[in-house]
Amino acid sequence: MIEYKTVRSGFCTQGVASNIDIVKSLQGSIARRIVMTCSKRKKLKELEQELLALSQDTHDHIQQERALRLEIKTLKNKIAKVPFIDTFDLRFRNYAKQAVPTSKAVMFCLMDVSGSMDQATKEMAKRFYILLYLFLSRTYKNIDVIYIRHHTQAKEVDEHEFFYSQETGGTIASSALELMNDIICERYNDNQWNIYGAQASDGDNWADDSPRCQTILEQQILPKSRYFSYIEITQRAHQTLWKHYQAVEQSNTNFAMQHIKSVADIYPVFRELFKKNTQNAT
Repeated sequence: MIEYKTVRSGFCTQGVASNIDIVKSLQGSIARRIVMTCSKRKKLKELEQELLALSQDTHDHIQQERALRLEIKTLKNKIAKVPFIDTFDLRFRNYAKQAVPTSKAVMFCLMDVSGSMDQATKEMAKRFYILLYLFLSRTYKNIDVIYIRHHTQAKEVDEHEFFYSQETGGTIASSALELMNDIICERYNDNQWNIYGAQASDGDNWADDSPRCQTILEQQILPKSRYFSYIEITQRAHQTLWKHYQAVEQSNTNFAMQHIKSVADIYPVFRELFKKNTQNAT
């Protein structure tokens, strides 16, 4: 991502009045007046010394003095006509936009901690999130990680609570997606941040909530996100959440989903989700 900052870029001869550099303009004015009047001032000094010598002479030199005085007056008038400052003396501060590359990312980790998620399933989800964090922390200099746990209600938690809390309950997956969208709107402008999301669940969800999850993803989260992945960790048959997410995957290139059955599937699934996109590579 590229941002731009305004920096000083020397001086120019044209610009708006508010950008006039007074010191630089006066320096140019003084230099110009010195150049334009140098020979005249030298000649004037010589004439003044000659007039002084004639005035001290006892002989009568009225005609010569009159001619010298006239020439001196003419030179002084020419010197006085040189303007103190001219338009081409003006120097304006110049500014330019400088590109500043930035790489800021925020990763949202959404984990289902409902009663249907047994300890083994939660452990596999945690291993996946550790791989994801290591991957993004090596890719981005600045990265924020937002941890969200949910059952029937979603809550933003710290790293320790995310991995070790024993809280359980029913399942409403849309609560986590709604909280994620609220946090993005409040703290992470999608023009300044690369937004990633990863949701891990066993797929168990209220049937009437799964269509809502699809709507939130398609209309609110995916338009702001670089990439969103859904990992379903279960050995059972897929339920309504998986089916609605399949519809999301078909219509959004920045959404992907994978199925994990055992610990051995974690790393292959991770590599599949975050492999390089060779089709768009240049």
